Amino acid sequence: EVQLVESGGGLVQPGGSLRLSCVVSGVTFDDYAIGWFRQTPEKGRAGIAFIDNRDGYTYYADSVMGRFTVSSDSPIHTMYLRMTNLKPEDTAVYYCGADTGNFELKSRLAPESFHYWAQGTQVTVSS
Repeated sequence: EVQLVESGGGLVQPGGSLRLSCVVSGVTFDDYAIGWFRQTPEKGRAGIAFIDNRDGYTYYADSVMGRFTVSSDSPIHTMYLRMTNLKPEDTAVYYCGADTGNFELKSRLAPESFHYWAQGTQVTVSS
């Protein structure tokens, strides 16, 4: 069974930083791509970052470009999302998702492109 376990959320002041972790088990790690998403009651679930473990390709939404960085540590089956210069509008529940699909044929930032999901972690940016 494919399982994703996410951690690292919390309360941070505006301008601060956090690193989220997503540990994947039950699969061949290097066969998967990972997407990072955030969800709010107002906007629903939106993709913000992507990394494909098959070739190392990364992709970011314009809203987080230059502030967020995605990376992958294959030996420990873990993906990271480093978030810097956080703003109140970054407040959301953050999720990692995994899939083996061909991302030349489907969107890297679309929730419907991913079949497996972690439980989510709350990020709150407030002074």
